[in-house]
Amino acid sequence: MDMDEYQKAALRTAATREKPHEVFHLLLGLVGETGEIAEKAKKIVRDEGGDFSRWDPEDLKKELGDTLWYLAVLADYFDLPLGEVAEHNIAKLADRQRRGVLGGSGDDR
Repeated sequence: MDMDEYQKAALRTAATREKPHEVFHLLLGLVGETGEIAEKAKKIVRDEGGDFSRWDPEDLKKELGDTLWYLAVLADYFDLPLGEVAEHNIAKLADRQRRGVLGGSGDDR
């Protein structure tokens, strides 16, 4: 499945843009889902000595999927095709790699 197909499929289960505070709901959902991933990673560090081979791949797939859903719907809220977002990100990273500035911080490096 390509990214734009996924986005269209995700939108079938999303609320309409006209729903009050929907963008805020989407932003909080995205942060919440990524927080769930971080929380599970923290427990692997705490309880499993940082052995990430102990992470249940099916659980990770589920949590990454929830994160992807929020990302796809949020992008659509601002009329951004998910495939275009992905292409832009890869181009930005390739440019940084070419210039030797993958490390460091700041958006405009």
